[in-house]
Amino acid sequence: MAFILTRIKVADYDEWKSMFDQDVPGARRHATEHRLLRNVDDPNEVFIQIEFRSVEDAQASRERLLASGVLARFDDHSGPTVVEVAERVSHEVD
Repeated sequence: MAFILTRIKVADYDEWKSMFDQDVPGARRHATEHRLLRNVDDPNEVFIQIEFRSVEDAQASRERLLASGVLARFDDHSGPTVVEVAERVSHEVD
């Protein structure tokens, strides 16, 4: 299992989300799932987590995303970075 992590600062979340849903670069073509997270203090700061079955699938999707130039329209962004799980721990909450 591997992931692509990206952080972007959007001007308008709803407008950006409608474009994200179209997935023009095909970054989620081979994804098993994705998550969108928003900063509670700044809802226009978005964190994107896309899950893949393999590092190779994640790297290929990262290359499609970079080649598309879609991230170039955001002055404030980091990633896309391909990562693997180093540790996963569940905690019981009272």
